[in-house]
Amino acid sequence: MTLPNWVTLSRLLVLPILLYFLENPTSDRWLSVVIFLIAAMTDWVDGYLARRLNQITELGKFLDPLVDKLLILAPLLALNKLGQIPTWGVFLILARELTIAGWRVTPSLTGNTAIAGANFWGKLKTVSQIAAIALLIAPLPMSWQLFSLIAFWVAVALTLISGVIYLLPTTDKISSSTEKSTSAVSRPEVR
Repeated sequence: MTLPNWVTLSRLLVLPILLYFLENPTSDRWLSVVIFLIAAMTDWVDGYLARRLNQITELGKFLDPLVDKLLILAPLLALNKLGQIPTWGVFLILARELTIAGWRVTPSLTGNTAIAGANFWGKLKTVSQIAAIALLIAPLPMSWQLFSLIAFWVAVALTLISGVIYLLPTTDKISSSTEKSTSAVSRPEVR
């Protein structure tokens, strides 16, 4: 197991602590915000380390997006349980994440299994989700409640937009997919 994979797993292991602090009314919500933001930043750290140390693995390519989804969905479900956000908004995010996760590992047009990376819209979606969750977790004054909810709905909208863009067939994706599978056959990468 590589160092980047351990960093990814640390994000998963911090989730029960985060959920405990979120659901415990006597806990400091600012501590929950800090825990969440540190966990979210490790997503960048594990990717950086994997590239820098040349330790990109198949396990890491599978585990990283899975843990990212859990890091987003777990606090959203807790916030829903606390009555801060509506169930149907969380469902829209969950449906998109599951759809794209399934789509990413389906056989490509050439018959090879390809795991596609995130595009600009996917990264924008992730940043908006992290910002919205941090605002919703934070014990902000009531005057900020509307802003937090707007941030949540912006995250929902960007989640759906990025999903549609990801699923739209384009010639760039098809030719890129063909080139990737061809280069993978003729020149395998060390991961």
